[in-house]
Amino acid sequence: MGNSLACFSEKNQATKVRKHNKNGRSFNGNVPPPCISRSTSRKSDRIYPNSLRFDQGKCDDDFIREQARVAAALLLQHHQQNGTLSQFERSVSLRDNLTSSRKQNRIPRSSSCRARSLSDSIPQHLELLHQGTNVENLKNKHFVLVHGGGFGAWCWYKTTTLLKEAGYQVDAIDLTGSGAHFFDSNNITTLSQYVKPLTDFLENLGDDKKVILVGHDIGGACISYAMELYPSKVSAAIFVAAAMLKNGQNILDMFSVQLGLNNLCQRAQVFRYANGKNEPPTAIDYDKSLLKEVLFNQTPTKDVELASVSMRQVPFGPLTEKLSLSATNYGSIPRFYVKTQDDFAIPASLQEVMIDSNQPEQVFQIKGSDHSPFLSKPQSLHKILVEISNIPPKMNLKTTI
Repeated sequence: MGNSLACFSEKNQATKVRKHNKNGRSFNGNVPPPCISRSTSRKSDRIYPNSLRFDQGKCDDDFIREQARVAAALLLQHHQQNGTLSQFERSVSLRDNLTSSRKQNRIPRSSSCRARSLSDSIPQHLELLHQGTNVENLKNKHFVLVHGGGFGAWCWYKTTTLLKEAGYQVDAIDLTGSGAHFFDSNNITTLSQYVKPLTDFLENLGDDKKVILVGHDIGGACISYAMELYPSKVSAAIFVAAAMLKNGQNILDMFSVQLGLNNLCQRAQVFRYANGKNEPPTAIDYDKSLLKEVLFNQTPTKDVELASVSMRQVPFGPLTEKLSLSATNYGSIPRFYVKTQDDFAIPASLQEVMIDSNQPEQVFQIKGSDHSPFLSKPQSLHKILVEISNIPPKMNLKTTI
């Protein structure tokens, strides 16, 4: 901007204007041009080198202005007589408001003189993705991320960032009493109460819209519950190291299989009895000293610290509720499973049991991932989510990768 304004400075203008004397000759060499005084009340009497005085070259500003006014009056009279005045546009400030407002609302042009193309509006980090993805279809891809027991929407921050940067719409849900949702976990007694933030989200979703549900850990049972209630609003379901249960099962059934598989996880779980020791547990907490070993054995230390101050109790009541899943609702939605190979919370062997008993469309595996791939292997998880989102809806492949 500074360089642009410099072009219009008084100094530069003076060097570009050629002056003429009274006889019409150009001034050059050692003969300076006549000086025009800044004042409108007196003529210039500046004396130049060689004591040469240009009395005949003096210019009177008032005289010049008067000539200009006369010329303008003659021009106006000419156009009035010839009926051509309407061809001249009035001042910009007097133009109709609609035209002015339109110009004000226009997007400023680039400072470059190069004509803009369609690719200019596409962020650079999306160019590679767009080479293999239909941009129109991408607009309709909407992920809804559902956390596992004790976690919250915060745990998806890497996945959310990657998906949004790739052009997807993403929402991470805080289930009741989890993350930033302030409710006492000891008072959550039913699965419907625990999953209410998710079901409310789907209830308020437009009838013409669909989402891809992603569930982690016991979030798998939560998305199964939602799939049964709103099958028309779910295009696919992805279970990430999650409880993928059959009709009539509850989450405790999964834990019962786990009893003989992982003593470490059992030692890390601490039962809470808000109603007294003689009553059933009301919540499950985690021993902080075993948190990294059980859930985050491959996760960066800074994310383990984030989890240690963010995780909350898991309500016990919803774990005991049996799911009611039908083939017409839950069974009509394509399901995909993401295995975590180095998982100590839900071991790969337990994941295999659920996959074999309730086969999904496809199974993906993340090598070197603990129970929290969204923190330990975010890029690998992101790649799988994007790949699944691009699988045609009618494609039903019962294969394992």
